[in-house]
Amino acid sequence: MSDTSESADDAGEAPDGGDDAAAAVDAEKVRHVADLARVRLDDDEVEAFADQFGDILDYFEALDEVPETDREEELVNVMRPDEVKEGLTQEEALSNAEETEDGFFVGPKVS
Repeated sequence: MSDTSESADDAGEAPDGGDDAAAAVDAEKVRHVADLARVRLDDDEVEAFADQFGDILDYFEALDEVPETDREEELVNVMRPDEVKEGLTQEEALSNAEETEDGFFVGPKVS
């Protein structure tokens, strides 16, 4: 098992930026994630997920290449201010209800 972790560590240090993340995801890590998620996977599914996890990690590595942008220093609130307005009375709110009981809406029973 140490051979796999060493090769994954070496793959992460590749200067060309190739499939480093794909190489870092092995079958044991996929089985561990599947176990945490309580999902049973066949051997062929484990290999497929290892490739997919590697692709996902490659996408995350691509985010490291996005240049930083300058932040707008003076941010203003574009929302309108809250205004207190008169709401419905209880009688108005219940006026179109199919069924009410003691001044409340009655909904379907949930078992």
